Amino acid sequence: MIAAVAMFALMDTSMKLLAGHYPAVQVTVLRALTSLPLVCAFIAWRGKFRGILRVRWPLHLLRGALGVVMLTVFAWGLKSLPLAEAYSLFFIAPALITALSVFILKERVDGRQWLAIFVGLGGVLVVLRPSGLNFISLAGLAVLAAATGYAVSAIASRILSRTDSNEHIMFWVLVLMGAGALPLALPGWVPLRWDDWPVIALLATSGFLGQMAITKAFSIGKASIVAPFEYTGLAWSVAIDWAIWNTLPDRWTLTGAAIIIASGIYLVRREAVHSEAEHP
Repeated sequence: MIAAVAMFALMDTSMKLLAGHYPAVQVTVLRALTSLPLVCAFIAWRGKFRGILRVRWPLHLLRGALGVVMLTVFAWGLKSLPLAEAYSLFFIAPALITALSVFILKERVDGRQWLAIFVGLGGVLVVLRPSGLNFISLAGLAVLAAATGYAVSAIASRILSRTDSNEHIMFWVLVLMGAGALPLALPGWVPLRWDDWPVIALLATSGFLGQMAITKAFSIGKASIVAPFEYTGLAWSVAIDWAIWNTLPDRWTLTGAAIIIASGIYLVRREAVHSEAEHP
């Protein structure tokens, strides 16, 4: 999981670098289509192309559409936000997943979990600044929108995993994201610069390796143990911000991130307790 988070941090760094030269929706196309050949090679090696058309199309189409919106607004937000601040806001996703699971999956969430969700939302307000000066930051709101899209997509993925293989889920989200974003990007397409090809290669490989690592992590370890390591992304984002852009998060970002992370870890642990109680 630590390796997966490191790869995703590199992927997001690539997206931030590319967003400075290309429209956000074009960055989404590059993210989807550059990783696709690697995913196809992996699926072929695993012999998993059989039955790839026999999937639950409505949920795959939903995840594809959400992926286009989520990655586009996230790339747009990254253009002006430091990685650490964007990550701090995006960490609200586990709390959103828990809240949505009540309404979509009909899962039980107790009072303590609801309290943790609201505490996490309070952490978001801290990151956006208590003074309110940055509360209407469009970049911050874009990252929150991306986190919401990610939460809905994660719920859909939970449902899909009951019938569809991980390989098929991974394949179709990239195909549908690329197919959905490409027509939107073509009118304003900016020719790719030769200097950016190393960054595009990093985007493709880091996204692919990150997906492989996170799939492996959850397949061999308990979610309650593995999931909290996702928050190591904050350390990577701080290091990358300092190394490339010479910026460091302020005390409000770090305080809000700590609140959101504490809320997320509590929710993961609490969910594990409920799961063990229901399935001893």
